[in-house]
Amino acid sequence: MSAFMETFSRLRDEKRYDEIIAGLPYARLMGVEFGEDEQGELLFRLPFHERNVGNVTLPALHGGLIGGFLENAALLHLMCNRESLETPKIVDFSLDYLRSGRAQTLYAQCEITKQGKRVAHVLIEAWQEDRSKPVAVARAHFLLSTGN
Repeated sequence: MSAFMETFSRLRDEKRYDEIIAGLPYARLMGVEFGEDEQGELLFRLPFHERNVGNVTLPALHGGLIGGFLENAALLHLMCNRESLETPKIVDFSLDYLRSGRAQTLYAQCEITKQGKRVAHVLIEAWQEDRSKPVAVARAHFLLSTGN
């Protein structure tokens, strides 16, 4: 087990989510935040920052930023909901943009639809003001174990 995963496991168990993000440079750079909603499910947030605008005319969030946010959300969700202390590796990521991400906070929640010994499949949904009007949905496949 790596030192990173030992630290991650401890912070996860203590629900110190801000400190988890502090140890993840890409998520920290984007400004990702996460915690639990009223039902105890993980809720990911990408607060609006002017630097995240890709289309200044609309203005709209950069599509690559939305994709990176959803990929990070899927990885963190999977890591927080697994007993294993082995870091999952992403194998495939598919993203559907459904509408422009306006210049405001973006939210995401994930669902693990399959978790076996070697692979996991995670669905991710992102929205802004109204969850029934998603900005994007994604699917991610992870390799959980090398089988060694």
